[in-house]
Amino acid sequence: MLAILKYKAGNQTSVRRALDHLGIPCVITDDPDEIAASSGIIFPGVGAAGQAMFDLIQGGLDAVLKAQIWEEKPLLGICVGCQVLLDYSEENDTNALGVIPGECRLFNPSWIDEDGTPIRVPHMGWNTVRLTQECPLFEGIDPASWFYFVHSYYPAPKDEFVIGVTEYGRPFCAVHGRPGLWAVQFHPEKSGRPGLAVLSNFAKYCQQTGGRRAE
Repeated sequence: MLAILKYKAGNQTSVRRALDHLGIPCVITDDPDEIAASSGIIFPGVGAAGQAMFDLIQGGLDAVLKAQIWEEKPLLGICVGCQVLLDYSEENDTNALGVIPGECRLFNPSWIDEDGTPIRVPHMGWNTVRLTQECPLFEGIDPASWFYFVHSYYPAPKDEFVIGVTEYGRPFCAVHGRPGLWAVQFHPEKSGRPGLAVLSNFAKYCQQTGGRRAE
């Protein structure tokens, strides 16, 4: 059973719909016991980093997440959930969870896109992801696959935690983490078959490892 973290800044319904489509058992919950009993956690997020952190702290879920990460529970962060796993976000001048070293930065609208025009902020639409490290999340997925993005800020973790990059004005980190703790800037639940494959691979990893990180 996967636990989809329940808090005000999450987009839990669309994630659950995707998991239901895949036949993957899941529950939307903010109950620490249910989260601890799960085989893995999906940490979604929409909106602003400051509001997301406020909601997490207000509900005590920041401590719950950190405890489960410390216990090596597999976790997948999505969008804002990806961003606030870092130390800091420029959005709302936010001190974040600090479980992955790095920060989240605002796209610079002066950057030039591939077609020679300035990029638009927010970055909204479909892009590919180029892996810089092997990652179980992308097992069996065509490297040319497209994923759906919508965000004004992008993650900038320390280099060793960068797993995949996307081009928008210049390369930015689209996937970061380490074994068992992953975060994607795109929305897998809105990315068609490739996105569903990412979710399926995460569930498979959780099942194979018994809810603990595999080396």
